[in-house]
Amino acid sequence: MSQALGIGIVCYARWGGSGVVAAELASGLAARGHRVHLIAAVPPSRRLIESERLRVHVVEVPDYPVFEHPPYELALANAIVDVSAGAALDVLHVHYAVPHAAAAHMARQVLGAAAPGCVITLHGSDVTRVGSAPSYRGVTRFAVAAADHITVPSEFLRREAEQRLALDGASIEVIPNFVDTDRFAPPPQRDRTRLEALFDGVPGPVLFHVSTLRAVKRPTDLIDALVAVREHVPARLVLVGDGPERAAAAAHAQARDVVDHVVFLGQRAEFAELLREADAFVLTSETESFGVAALEALSAGVPVFAYGVGGVPEVVAAGTGVLVEPLDVAALARALVEALRDPPRLAGLGAAARRHALAHFRRDQALDRYEACFRRVVEGRRQ
Repeated sequence: MSQALGIGIVCYARWGGSGVVAAELASGLAARGHRVHLIAAVPPSRRLIESERLRVHVVEVPDYPVFEHPPYELALANAIVDVSAGAALDVLHVHYAVPHAAAAHMARQVLGAAAPGCVITLHGSDVTRVGSAPSYRGVTRFAVAAADHITVPSEFLRREAEQRLALDGASIEVIPNFVDTDRFAPPPQRDRTRLEALFDGVPGPVLFHVSTLRAVKRPTDLIDALVAVREHVPARLVLVGDGPERAAAAAHAQARDVVDHVVFLGQRAEFAELLREADAFVLTSETESFGVAALEALSAGVPVFAYGVGGVPEVVAAGTGVLVEPLDVAALARALVEALRDPPRLAGLGAAARRHALAHFRRDQALDRYEACFRRVVEGRRQ
């Protein structure tokens, strides 16, 4: 058996796919015998395994009247220093570059020769939006390039990192995100009781969506698509997640007169049992570097209907759902209506979705690649 590693994982534990991936990695690596220390501003919303090999360190950011914005980066760098020194970390795995890459670089400078190796995983908007913004680009690029290794979840994001941050694309490794295929699995036998209870027991097709409800997710497009679908099929919509656009989406549902056909469940860690009973998953992001939520739907046997943007085509293969032109709500609605009106076809898409997830996105496959990456970094620093 290979020697266990001391691994620090830095992440935004409650925001988007990067937090989901980091939490799942922490649990999976600890289950394989590694000593894992997850460092975040808040505890993760995803359930972690209970293990003496997995510890969560919450970053304490002191407030002080002189600070217009509490200095999270400094507090995080200090936490990395403390955890690295106290736990003798071999490698630090940083998720989402802004500002985590800079904090990690600062911490490694403090630690000097005792610093752990560093792997940075870019996730999307830390490259395409925030990281490449003029206010952050120079420092972000420097800190990311200073890492021992860089990974991204899609070929799309590798190209974006090369172009927007002027990184060497050839040195960036693509390790696709993954899904717990046991947790997100089709039901042995369909039982829509809990799902229909959300709508007072009224039967009918249910569309599902999970996201942080930010502007980039275009949640009002979900409402518009539902309105168009309901002209032909009595569909309803369930939204899981919270964020700055939730109020706008709710107001839009009211304005479009579908408020009785939309349920906002808010932030909910456990939603797999509801998702698996849905008829279709709908993703309306204007950009998406991978689409963890879409992958969870595929694994649960739920076909995905989405705009064909960014890395989504690398996840939603032909026959596992339908991709339409970006921002074309009418095309998205037509695709949903056609599938909902053809139950055998819809079932076939769902079955193919499950097979695709099992074949290409199992967690163990990703864990193998990350373990190999970590060991290469550790060995490289010893030479």
